[in-house]
Amino acid sequence: MHVLILGGTTEARRLAELLHGTPGLRLTSSLAGRVASPRLPPGEVRVGGFGGVEGLTAWLREHGVAALIDATHPFAGTISFNAAQAAATAHVPLLALRRPGWAPVQGDRWHDAGSLDEAARLLPALGRRVFLTTGRMGLAAFADLADLWFLVRSVHAPGPPHPLQMEVLLDRGPFTLDGERELLRRHRIDVVVTKDSGGAATAPKLTAAREAGLPVVVVRRPPVPESVPVVPDPGQAARWVDEGLDLHVFPRAD
Repeated sequence: MHVLILGGTTEARRLAELLHGTPGLRLTSSLAGRVASPRLPPGEVRVGGFGGVEGLTAWLREHGVAALIDATHPFAGTISFNAAQAAATAHVPLLALRRPGWAPVQGDRWHDAGSLDEAARLLPALGRRVFLTTGRMGLAAFADLADLWFLVRSVHAPGPPHPLQMEVLLDRGPFTLDGERELLRRHRIDVVVTKDSGGAATAPKLTAAREAGLPVVVVRRPPVPESVPVVPDPGQAARWVDEGLDLHVFPRAD
C-alpha cells in the first residue's frame, strides 16, 4: 500500500518515522521545497509542487496512492483544499494531521488578527519595537510602517519588500524559554507578532511575552476543508494507517 504524506512539518517527519519500515507499506513524503536543506524524513521523498488539483490527482493515480495524509503547516491553506479535491476525485481516503492551535491563558495580552495586513494595522497602537515571528513570507504587509523597528526571525533571509527599519535573526526552532526572555530583553521588544502555528517548538515566546506583560498580535489560521477528518498528533495518524492496513479498507486510486 502506498501512502503519501504532504509534509514539511515536525509532525509529518514524526509520522514518517512511525510508519517507516511497516511491512506492506510504501511511504512517500512530499515537501514544498521552500526551505533549503530541509530535515528529511525517512522513506521516499519528493520535493516541489504538484501543479494544483489536477496535478495532484494525476500523481495519486499514476503512483497508485491508497491513502493521503495532509500534514502540512497550518498556514499552508491552499494545499489542504487541493488535497481534499484531489482525494475526492481520485477516490483516495484523506486524513488531516493538524496540530492544535494555541489558546490564551491568564495574563496574556493577545490581540486577534485575521491576516498579516490586519496585524500591521494594529501595531502602531501597541508598540514601536516589534518582534516579528511570522517568517520571511508576507513581510510586505509591514513595509509601510516606517516609524516602527522590527526584529524579524526566519530560517532564511527575507527579500524585499520588507520594513525599512529591520534586523534579521536567522534561526530555526525549537526555542527555549530562557532564550526568548533574553531576546525580548536584549532587543527591548514591546510587542510580538506571531501566526497561530501551534505546537511546542515556538511556544516559549508566548510565555516570555506574558511574563514581560507584552501585547501579542496573533494571526488566525486560514480556513480548512470542513469535510476532512482531523487528528491532532502523529500517533493517531499512524494508527489510522495501521488500521487501514489491517482491515484492507484503503482502495487503490483509479
